[in-house]
Amino acid sequence: MPSVPPFSRSERIEDYAKQCGGITWKEERIMAADGVEIALVVASINGIKEEMRKEASHVAIVYFQGSVTFVAVYQYGVECSELYDRNGGALPPRLPSLSMVLKALQREASSSKRYTLVAVSYRGYWTSRGRPSERGIGLDAAAAIHYARRQLHRPNEQPIRIVLWGQSIGAGVATSAAAALSTSIQDKDGCSPLSGLLLETPFVSVRAMLMAIYPQKWLPYRYLGPFLRNHWDSRVAMRTIANPRTRWPRTLILQAANDELVPSSQGLELEQTSQDLGLDVKRIVVPNALHNEVAVKSQGRRAIVDFLNGFS
Repeated sequence: MPSVPPFSRSERIEDYAKQCGGITWKEERIMAADGVEIALVVASINGIKEEMRKEASHVAIVYFQGSVTFVAVYQYGVECSELYDRNGGALPPRLPSLSMVLKALQREASSSKRYTLVAVSYRGYWTSRGRPSERGIGLDAAAAIHYARRQLHRPNEQPIRIVLWGQSIGAGVATSAAAALSTSIQDKDGCSPLSGLLLETPFVSVRAMLMAIYPQKWLPYRYLGPFLRNHWDSRVAMRTIANPRTRWPRTLILQAANDELVPSSQGLELEQTSQDLGLDVKRIVVPNALHNEVAVKSQGRRAIVDFLNGFS
């Protein structure tokens, strides 16, 4: 439901500028492969000295938003589950918390490292065109990653390190995008261009969430899997990522200790799946954090910054 709450489409970056602590964000427009125009919001921090630019490393973080809950809706005469973004998918309200992470990185950035964060507005949300669907959002993710790899790279500089950061349902978008990358694009050394995968308050899949939220066998919701329009199955994506021909991305799973939406079993299951596949994974539980508070809690922000600082 892209326009819920009302006026979410009219949110403006400049309305949140004072809350961003000096981090400057700008909107960019790009085209997905099917011709749908989507919006990105981009900010960079740069501690690089001009004489060190050729040797400096550049980490591009592609951020996929979340904040979802589950509601039952009737469609085509069949009761099914749909995902509903409480914040209307508008990116500007998220910029203050993302700025906190960038400011923490800025304080610790060396003279040979640069960070750029690219936040993706899915089709049909905020100022992006089109209508949302799992396939369409997958195309949006691919277009944003292409932008990060090509448009942000400067001649004679080191290749950009790509890290995908997904929150809540955005974690499903991130794992699906990583799976697509692992099978379609390789760098000259035969390795995937993806360096890292940050999964914040993730769930295994939409179907798994239905089973977790409605464990009672007498309720109909747990049996609605065949009718789902969106699946976002991170477990399936992880199996694709574990491609022996490519270098596996380092993965961090961040869970909120007091998550009111996603059961803790979901992160545990993703961690176990990753370990069984031999992926390089670490899971951290952020104390006293609710579903949308991981990045604003000091322990969660510290974990994110440490993870991103690990790429050079």
